[in-house]
Amino acid sequence: MKPAKPQPRMEYISLVPKKIPEEITASDNENFLKAVSTDLDAKQKAQIITPSQTFPKQETVIAVHWHPEFVPMELIVRRINAMFPNRTHELIIPTQHNQLVTYKEYTGVEVDCYSKGFNQKVQLLLHFENSKVENAAVLKEMLEHTFKYRSSQLLDFIHTVTEPMEDRIEAAAKETGANDALIHFVRVYVKKVEMLLDQHAAIVPEQSVKNKLLRNFFDSLRPEYGDALIDRSQIFLNAVKLIVKAEFPLHYFYRTSEVIEEARSLGAGIVIPHPEQFWPILLAEYDVDGYEVWNPQSRRYTEFLVSVLNKKNSQLGLSQRKLLVFMGDDTHLGEKTRDPEVQDKEKSDREIGLQPAWDDLNIQKTLILGNFDRKKVIEEYKSRLGN
Repeated sequence: MKPAKPQPRMEYISLVPKKIPEEITASDNENFLKAVSTDLDAKQKAQIITPSQTFPKQETVIAVHWHPEFVPMELIVRRINAMFPNRTHELIIPTQHNQLVTYKEYTGVEVDCYSKGFNQKVQLLLHFENSKVENAAVLKEMLEHTFKYRSSQLLDFIHTVTEPMEDRIEAAAKETGANDALIHFVRVYVKKVEMLLDQHAAIVPEQSVKNKLLRNFFDSLRPEYGDALIDRSQIFLNAVKLIVKAEFPLHYFYRTSEVIEEARSLGAGIVIPHPEQFWPILLAEYDVDGYEVWNPQSRRYTEFLVSVLNKKNSQLGLSQRKLLVFMGDDTHLGEKTRDPEVQDKEKSDREIGLQPAWDDLNIQKTLILGNFDRKKVIEEYKSRLGN
């Protein structure tokens, strides 16, 4: 038997077609409209209301950091009911980015702001009883400004590729190994997205104007170009996106102290999320109710952060409210509407109220020392939100 003939090594560069149509085609237009659509078909609705796992033994559910995105709340309610059919205690509050959203008797939002002392973006979770935001005109104006500015990051992302901003492109290419042919392919289609955004500006939902638009549009090119080329394109685009986010100007955001002051004037509860990014802010001693010590993307410091909060609470006077421990599932429901084969598994595995760190035996020891568990945090935080 002859030895197997070695296969030629296929460099990703050879995957790029020699001729790429630069004019907008009917399929480009169709792919774009699908990428920005917030309408759900029967299959997508079924994916929302049918969770992959259920927890019939869990009676207490706390979820104060999750994002409905464009998924209707009635479908989310059905998912929660399916996941935790026997829950008897709950505190469930949505926290859309820079937009107030209501679930039952509570309203929440995750706000981008700027901490000058740390020279970095900070995010705050604000939670309200519904009645407290009925006349919150100033806060709503602040959120509208922040939402529009945050959305402008997509345009910066697009312009980085199409103008182009060579220093950013070179840095992303160096990191990912992308060469001129791949970059040209990406640039052609990002330019098409740019033109289609302009053409359809009147009908594009505002919640679709985010960095994910490029990812979703490029995924729609898989039937035409194949997974290998689109995977390479996504790797390069993600590197560009991270550079854009790192260099995004922060001074247009409201100051953290300004957001806290306005939120407190309305009787909001305030939690600082994303422990791995923001735990140094413990040093700032902002007027907040607590800190998120666990997140699906931030698990490294959980025990340390709980012990720090325990120590801080032990030093408080009798009249001072203690800092509470929170855990954020950081679920993005929009990810669950995508075809399973192109979902970001790290994100699609997240579930509202699924926070296994509460039940981790090692972490539990530290939680017990601080007198924390799901039920106690719910009772205390509900009391504060009602005052």
